[in-house]
Amino acid sequence: MHVGKKGILSRLVSLSPKLRKDLKNLLGFRPGNLALYEVALSHRSSREKPDENNERLEYLGDAVLGAIIGDFLFKKYPYKDEGYLTEMRSKIVNRQQLNDIAIKMGLRKLTIYNKNNNFLKISSIFGNTLEALVGAVYLDKGYRYTKKFVFKRIVLPYIDFETLENIEINHKNKLYGWASKNGRQLDFELLEEQVERGRRLFTVAAVLDGEVICSAKGYNKKDASQIAAQQAISILGLADKSPGTA
Repeated sequence: MHVGKKGILSRLVSLSPKLRKDLKNLLGFRPGNLALYEVALSHRSSREKPDENNERLEYLGDAVLGAIIGDFLFKKYPYKDEGYLTEMRSKIVNRQQLNDIAIKMGLRKLTIYNKNNNFLKISSIFGNTLEALVGAVYLDKGYRYTKKFVFKRIVLPYIDFETLENIEINHKNKLYGWASKNGRQLDFELLEEQVERGRRLFTVAAVLDGEVICSAKGYNKKDASQIAAQQAISILGLADKSPGTA
């Protein structure tokens, strides 16, 4: 596959006319290079080659999205310190949040993946697709256009800053507090450590009374355990309860 000087991919595009139309409606503009977006929508379960699935674009989109959100928060909160800005950015770009946004945007229907794999249907691959899509817009249209796209299509419709400011991001602390006050034994165990796209990927499980409740992946143990804790809170029905409520 040929890559031009701007990283534009040139190959045959197999997107169906309907998928092209749906993609245009989701993006709000006509893609200049459909091949990029085909890759962005393609999960590894459908295409294993690195240049045909969205993992590389996900990596790029993650960096671009982080920069755009960081810049936005820096200007929105001129008197907040670095810790506050970092926490707010984490609330916006964490895996679960991006996955929820992606599903609301309709990316569950557009993502090309192995639909026979039931685990993938409930995993965070749609948030990964969203990051890959941001990467594709960046390569196709440039940073300024991508910044406008993120603000118009992600931030304005789906980010409630007032609510985010009041969300407790340390899900582990909340879960530990609940477990302690209810006489339950809570642990976070590293299940797997592997190298993916040149980066270490950790799988951490939330274990309650010796039973695995759920597991999550992250590029560091802290992120993976926080995502696992967030999922466990949802599974246990604790999302709207105080730590001491049974």
